[in-house]
Amino acid sequence: MERGIYEIVDTESLVPAEHLLRKIDAAINWNKLYDIVEPLYCEDNGRPSIDPVVLFKMVLIQHLYGLPSLRRTAEEVSLNVAYRWFLGYRLQEETPHFSTISYNFKHRFTLETVNQIFDWILSEIAEAGYLYTYTVFVDGTHIKANANNKKVVKEEVEVEAKRYAEELMEEVNTDRIAHGKKPFATEEEETDENEDNDPPSKSKKKRDNTSKKKLKKRKKEAKKKTVTKSTTDPDAGMFVKGDHKKQMAYEAHTVCNQHGYVLEVEVTPGNVHDSVAFDDVYDKLVEKHPEVKTVVADSAYKTPHICKKVFEDGRELYAPYTRPKTMEGGHEWWKYVYDEYYDCIICPEFQVLKYSTTNRDGYREYKSNPQVCANCPTRVLCTRNKDFIKTVTQHIWKPYVDMAEELRYTERHKRYYKMRKETIERVFADAKEKHGMRYTRYTG
Repeated sequence: MERGIYEIVDTESLVPAEHLLRKIDAAINWNKLYDIVEPLYCEDNGRPSIDPVVLFKMVLIQHLYGLPSLRRTAEEVSLNVAYRWFLGYRLQEETPHFSTISYNFKHRFTLETVNQIFDWILSEIAEAGYLYTYTVFVDGTHIKANANNKKVVKEEVEVEAKRYAEELMEEVNTDRIAHGKKPFATEEEETDENEDNDPPSKSKKKRDNTSKKKLKKRKKEAKKKTVTKSTTDPDAGMFVKGDHKKQMAYEAHTVCNQHGYVLEVEVTPGNVHDSVAFDDVYDKLVEKHPEVKTVVADSAYKTPHICKKVFEDGRELYAPYTRPKTMEGGHEWWKYVYDEYYDCIICPEFQVLKYSTTNRDGYREYKSNPQVCANCPTRVLCTRNKDFIKTVTQHIWKPYVDMAEELRYTERHKRYYKMRKETIERVFADAKEKHGMRYTRYTG
């Protein structure tokens, strides 16, 4: 075998005509990148920098070919003729060091820069006529964090208020007033009331178990929760779901169209539920693509708040059937019938459960008469309450959930829901199998 032979070659002829990088280079006008990163560079100070297009191309190569690190990417670029051709480097020219790439992406290019490039790519696809966004698919997938599951600590954190807390409380109070109940006080009103009240006199007899005490204690406990936090990657969260192994992870909440183009992504710790992250993903999506008409999601997104949000925006939510959670071995849920005219629930024994209250979570509570239930022949199938009281709850936003349930029987729903495995699930599969997104390579 002869080595060290001198040849005159043309790098253009060494890259096959059907190579993926040739197709990408022909389809993209890279000059747009200069406009995006121009504010991040100084025109008349410092030494000449590496071409920013080269830096982004190297990161693109890393994710296209599933290379595990920037160090490995820099090595492959130095050895691979096709990569050199794509970057515009000659065979003997020194390619960028991996630390140059990591430094620029850590200290120069911001999250806004990445989002601008993401939006620019989508705009190019839209101009070419391939971006159909009337129907979108949303879901989340976990990405294992680069963290030791045994190096964790328990930490108390403040419970974040729900995004829709004020809207829900307003409607809860409206519903309570309509039923002749006293409305709940908001947190601000409760704080003002506590500040206005004088401290109790020592001469007065102390009351035990006052409602204010209970409320104060309940509020204090509710505002904090204990979470498992990694010491190696504090930004990750403990992911626990079904048959999956318990692990520190991140969750990528993603929206794509029916052709598999990713439209929006929101990355959260692995302990953030899909329905909690929906608001951020959805709001960004409809701001950029107001033409969206249908949102296809799995059962995790079929909550009263999400159904209300989507339907009130004039859009449709396609979600699968979710089995109501009832007592194991008890009566089926559909045997409890709601009478809208009399605002009550009819139980399987044709007894009436009357409206009792509307709680802070937005659920109306309907309770039975304990004197009737005490002698009921099927009470063991209905309730095990020691006071013989059966309680059935119904959310004040249930009509929106019913709208999603009605759409489930349409042919369009069946057709689009079947497409999830060809769209959003395929996006996740390709990202993990082909682009190294099964694990995070870095911490944070």
